[in-house]
Amino acid sequence: MNDHQTITSFVVRCALVDVDNKTMKKQWRIKVSHVQGEDEVVVTDLDDAVEFMKRVIEE
Repeated sequence: MNDHQTITSFVVRCALVDVDNKTMKKQWRIKVSHVQGEDEVVVTDLDDAVEFMKRVIEE
């Protein structure tokens, strides 16, 4: 068993930018910040936010 524990933390902020009046589709601004590093990204899709976190974790 590995006694060394690595913790990686992220702050995810989601801000509603717009709502299409016809389709009611919401447009989001998602900012993901890596707490232990200085990396951050702003995306409009949750899948892109998750991909960023995966890249950081796999480094």
